[in-house]
Amino acid sequence: MRISELAELTGVTARALRHYEDCMLLVPARDRNGYRAYTDSDIALVAQIKTMIAAGLSTAIIRRYLDCARSGEHGVSLEMCPDLRAELDALARRLDAKEAALRERRQQLSALAAAR
Repeated sequence: MRISELAELTGVTARALRHYEDCMLLVPARDRNGYRAYTDSDIALVAQIKTMIAAGLSTAIIRRYLDCARSGEHGVSLEMCPDLRAELDALARRLDAKEAALRERRQQLSALAAAR
């Protein structure tokens, strides 16, 4: 299938698919004319990439751990290994720190709004 077909089937833009290719997450075959040729397995691969990006993982992290991604009837899951667990834990800590900073900022805004 062509890039436009894969984009339509996965809900990802053709530009995003080309970005995944630039990041070496998606490696399509090429027809004789040089057009990208995708297979049905690429649909599942794009779903895995989308899920990992939505979870906040960078394309560099995804590239390292894409082989750990599994697609099943309940969606995408990751097969854990110590290095991947460490990456996810570090991301969770960064998110916790950002949440704390946002709570502090909200309190400061509330204090300013209450001051007369």
